[in-house]
Amino acid sequence: MIVKQAIDVLKIEAESILSLIDRIDHNFTEMVELIFHSTGRLIVSGIGKSGIIGQKIVATLNSTGTRSFFLHPVEALHGDLGIVSKNDIFLALSNSGETELNDLVPIIRQIGCGIIAFTGGMDSTLAKLSDIVIDVGVEKEACPLGLTPTASTTAVLAMGDAMAIALLNKRQFKSSDFKKFHPGGTLGQRLSSSVSDLMLTDDKIPTVPAGGLMREVLKKINQFNLGVIFILNADETLLGIVTDGDIRRIISSTDLIHELPAEEVMIRNPKTVNPKTPVYDALNIMEQHEITALPVVSGEGKVIGIIHLHDILGKGAFRFNGK
Repeated sequence: MIVKQAIDVLKIEAESILSLIDRIDHNFTEMVELIFHSTGRLIVSGIGKSGIIGQKIVATLNSTGTRSFFLHPVEALHGDLGIVSKNDIFLALSNSGETELNDLVPIIRQIGCGIIAFTGGMDSTLAKLSDIVIDVGVEKEACPLGLTPTASTTAVLAMGDAMAIALLNKRQFKSSDFKKFHPGGTLGQRLSSSVSDLMLTDDKIPTVPAGGLMREVLKKINQFNLGVIFILNADETLLGIVTDGDIRRIISSTDLIHELPAEEVMIRNPKTVNPKTPVYDALNIMEQHEITALPVVSGEGKVIGIIHLHDILGKGAFRFNGK
C-alpha cells in the first residue's frame, strides 16, 4: 500500500509538469524578454509553500546569471519595500491568485515595476493585476485531501526552472560564468583548476599507433571505455581521433570495419587543450562542439593526457587532487 501511494504521488506530480508543456506560448516568451532586457532585478514573492518555492527559484536564477532576490509579502508591507526600484520586475507566485500578495501588488505597480504572475487562478485577482500571467494550474494535488500544496508547488518549481534556463541561454551563460558564481564546492574547485589537475595520463590514455587497423581501435575503445581513441604518429604527436560516433557511422555503411585502416575513419585536426588550459575553458569547448573528451598536448604537439567530461563533473574514476 505504501509503495502504491508513493507511485501515485509521483505520477500525479509528473503529470502536473507535463501538462505545462502546452502552456508555453507567447506569454512565456514575453516574460523572458521582459526579464532579460530589464536593467533592474527580478523580485520573487510568495506566501507559505509558494514562498519556499520562490526562494529556490531565486537561488537558481542567481547562480545562472539573472540577478534576483526573494521578498516576503508581509515583510514588504512593513518596511522592506525600500529595496524595490522602478527598474525591477516583480514575479508573484500564488496557486489560487487570492492571497495577501494582492495587497502588495498594487503598491509594486505604483513603484513602476512590471508584474508577472505564476498562478493557477487565471481569472483571479492576481491575474487581473499582472502584466503577464503564466498558467501553472494543476488538475489535482497529490495530497488525497486536496489541501497540502504538492503537485501545484512542483509545477511552479518546474516553470521557474524553465524560465531560468531560457534566460541562461538568452544570456549565453557559459561554464566560465558558472565558475564565477560557484567558487566553493567540489565542482567549483574543478572548474577553477587547470587541465593538468584532472587529466588522465600514461597508460590511461587510449591510443593506437598510425597504421593500425580498426580491429585494434575497437578493442581499445572497449577496454578504456572513454568513447574515444587517439591515433598517434611514431613521435607521439596526434594524427587524429576515432570516436564512438565515428564507429557507429562506419558500421552502418560496411561490414568490413575490422579491416579498415584507422586513418580512413579518424577525424583529423581534432580540438585539443594544453595542461595549463583552465578546466572551465575545456568544458566550454566540449559544450560548444558536443564532445565528451579532449586530447591534452604539450607545446611540441605530443599527447600527454586526456580530459573527459565525467572527470570534470566528478563522475569518473579519477578524483580531484587524488582525494
